[in-house]
Amino acid sequence: MNARAFLVRGLLVGLLAGIAAFAVAYMVGEPHVERAIALEESGSAAADTEPTDHSHAAGTAPHSHGDSTGDGAGDGAGDGGASVSRTTQRTWGLATGTLAVGVALGGLVALVAAATVGRLGRLTPRQSTAVVALVGFTAVALVPFLKYPATPPAVGSGETIGARTGYYFVFLLISLVVGVAAVVVATRLWERLGAFEAVTIAAVGYVAVMVLAGELMPTVNEVGDYPADELWFFRRASLTTLVALWAVIGVGLTALVGRLHEQVASVAARRELAASL
Repeated sequence: MNARAFLVRGLLVGLLAGIAAFAVAYMVGEPHVERAIALEESGSAAADTEPTDHSHAAGTAPHSHGDSTGDGAGDGAGDGGASVSRTTQRTWGLATGTLAVGVALGGLVALVAAATVGRLGRLTPRQSTAVVALVGFTAVALVPFLKYPATPPAVGSGETIGARTGYYFVFLLISLVVGVAAVVVATRLWERLGAFEAVTIAAVGYVAVMVLAGELMPTVNEVGDYPADELWFFRRASLTTLVALWAVIGVGLTALVGRLHEQVASVAARRELAASL
């Protein structure tokens, strides 16, 4: 068992995870994105009718998300706007993004899993791979989402998008570092206290540090008058897509690594038996 064997399997399950994430995002998430865009455009249209609106005098144009018919007529190509239609964005564009993320993430998880084999107490390669996937999902996807959840197109100011993105990645980095530290602490306490006590102490420590970090990090509240139910549905769909992505990577890679370990162990046992004869 080497890093290359892990990487090949990670890329494979990452591809499958990207396909699964695309299917979930397209069926569950895109309808809410369409409604969010409709709300944003209706709000822009209403603002254009206000007598105090000086956007046209300044030479600006309302924001466009492209022509949903896919013929490019309303894509804004003639005025410097985006030249990608909504049809392309929610099909090929979405598929390309989810597949790229899935393959990259699958490869990274596989390499980390390969590096942890034999370093997490008495865990087998299958068990250590499952731990890596679970910790990765919690630290990289779930906890950062709870602090800075995804927002639909109609929510948030364009002037603060840079700051909001920065907050998210800082919090993600903190969560990842604390998650790795929690695994190290659990591994070192395993022999002295036992599995249950070690995992409990590490988990409680992770939660305590992240709650403190969440309280210290800036809070983003730019929802405005966006419908609460639509916001909830959008965020639920976003989290469901993340769960689908990580679930396929975690379950698929754990199964493939477990099968690989069994094959290697079987070959080693046969060689040992042959050498003893």
